[in-house]
Amino acid sequence: MKHAGLRQPFLLTALCAAMLLPSAAALAVTDAEILKDATTTDEIVTNGLGLQGQRYSPLNILNEQNVKELRPVWTMSFGGEKQRGQQAQPLIKDGVMYVTASYSRVFAVDARTGRELWQYEARLPDDIRPCCDVINRGVALYDDLVIFGTLDAKLVALNKDTGKVVWRKNVADHKAGYSITAAPLVVGGKLITGVSGGEFGVVGKIEAYDPKNGELLWSRPTVEGHMGYVYKDGKAVENGISGGEAGKTWPGDLWKTGGAAPWLGGYYDADTNLLFFGTGNPAPWNSHLRPGDNLYSSSRLALNPDDGSIKWHFQTTPHDGWDFDGVNELISFDYQEGGKTVKAAATADRNGFFYVLDRTNGKFIRGFPFVDKITWAKGLDKNGRPIYDDSNRPGSPSAKEKGSSVFSAPAFLGAKNWMPMAYSQDTGLFYVPSNEWGMDIWNEDIAYKKGAAYLGAGFTIKPLNEEYIGVLRAIDPKTGKEVWRHKNYAPLWGGVLTTKGNLVFTGNPEGYLQAFNAKTGEKVWEFQTGSGVIGSPVTWEMDGEQYVSVLSGWGGAVPLWGGEVAKRVKNLNQGGMLWTFKLPKELVAKR
Repeated sequence: MKHAGLRQPFLLTALCAAMLLPSAAALAVTDAEILKDATTTDEIVTNGLGLQGQRYSPLNILNEQNVKELRPVWTMSFGGEKQRGQQAQPLIKDGVMYVTASYSRVFAVDARTGRELWQYEARLPDDIRPCCDVINRGVALYDDLVIFGTLDAKLVALNKDTGKVVWRKNVADHKAGYSITAAPLVVGGKLITGVSGGEFGVVGKIEAYDPKNGELLWSRPTVEGHMGYVYKDGKAVENGISGGEAGKTWPGDLWKTGGAAPWLGGYYDADTNLLFFGTGNPAPWNSHLRPGDNLYSSSRLALNPDDGSIKWHFQTTPHDGWDFDGVNELISFDYQEGGKTVKAAATADRNGFFYVLDRTNGKFIRGFPFVDKITWAKGLDKNGRPIYDDSNRPGSPSAKEKGSSVFSAPAFLGAKNWMPMAYSQDTGLFYVPSNEWGMDIWNEDIAYKKGAAYLGAGFTIKPLNEEYIGVLRAIDPKTGKEVWRHKNYAPLWGGVLTTKGNLVFTGNPEGYLQAFNAKTGEKVWEFQTGSGVIGSPVTWEMDGEQYVSVLSGWGGAVPLWGGEVAKRVKNLNQGGMLWTFKLPKELVAKR
């Protein structure tokens, strides 16, 4: 079903079908349900299986002994010609699954049978400007609404039972290069989103809206020098300049087109009452045009959810010259040290370093490489700031000639990109999807033009090994030790799920959804889905049985920007399928 473009008979069919289901009487999603999502097993109402984003399920019906009996029970096609780049994480509420697909589409599906209940397709203009494929990473559920962002930078709220548009809000100008690809976040009755567009010289921003009507509540720019606002009775009230003043870590007027887009969305930690968002690359990529740290690009930000004020920041790559976005998820977790509980947060950065921070104040605790080769920096200092290898920064260009080229590792697509890692509360390990690749990179002269690519750089990506690029790693955040690894020929580009059943799930571009023993790394199950798996798997309990779902559909940034890497994925087929598996009751081993 497409609101505005909806065929009336289809609408009636969907409504009648919904009324016949037990889920038709489903209760609205509440703030309390969102806060406790990490501990519930019969529904998933947040991106990340909980606001902290640990992607850990307390279910253990399915475990390393019986996972071999996991079998498909239904699958659904997203249909049409739009079969590419399926990166979403499904949400499940009262027997209904809500999931997005490429080209800004939303589906409601009967989670027991795979029968489509309704479909919404955004009417996208011809001049959208997604840098890295036409993907979408999921919805937010709140009250009786299903809310998502579109490739033309809008937020759309749909009625959860009918798919009918309740409200639609323009967040930014897509003609300037803005878009939205992340799943929104709901915290304390506020709908919070970032924006994409750093490759077009936009000004990144994080904003909160009233989820019931789309009214803007606050706005926080993520480039130093821009004013933040709170909105009262529809009027903007100044709420301080990001960074305190303009141009402090930016030269001239470049802060006006500084990038730093928080395109991956964020998470929330109830212990500290802080939102955690990462920010993207500074614009342009050519770092010689913008000496200085260029705040708040390539950083992690902690924000007050009430008004968007920045409480602390940690910049992983100051004066970024390699496109090492700092958007990767910052996951809250606790650990014991010296008889005390440390309230920590961890992130695996595109730049190749894994960071552990004090999430109460952003102070650096420890950091270490999590990939085999890093050339752009010699290490980290005591505060976590990179110690640059100046010979590995791309050279300054002239108006006539490009700058000197360097070979840098990791490549700009990162030691880890968007694909979310998972944290196990049982093993104390992070499960990190990573890639071993490098790039030839050089700078070029560039000038800003609204809506045009604003890079000032060229590059070619190269594998570092003949046998593999992707590596799924189990990492101990307290020691930096790699406990186990699993190599993959093609790059890994999908999210990770871990469970109390001692399992780790992820997918690969070759089409397999795979399960590993969380302690040993032994592969204990796999299933061929027919196309590359670059979505984030989920698991939940329904009718006493444990289910697993994942999207299948190759696409995303790798085949668009892949360089020599493209040779490894050129024969992979695109797709658009939603797969659901379960462990039948009669095959559950005694626990």
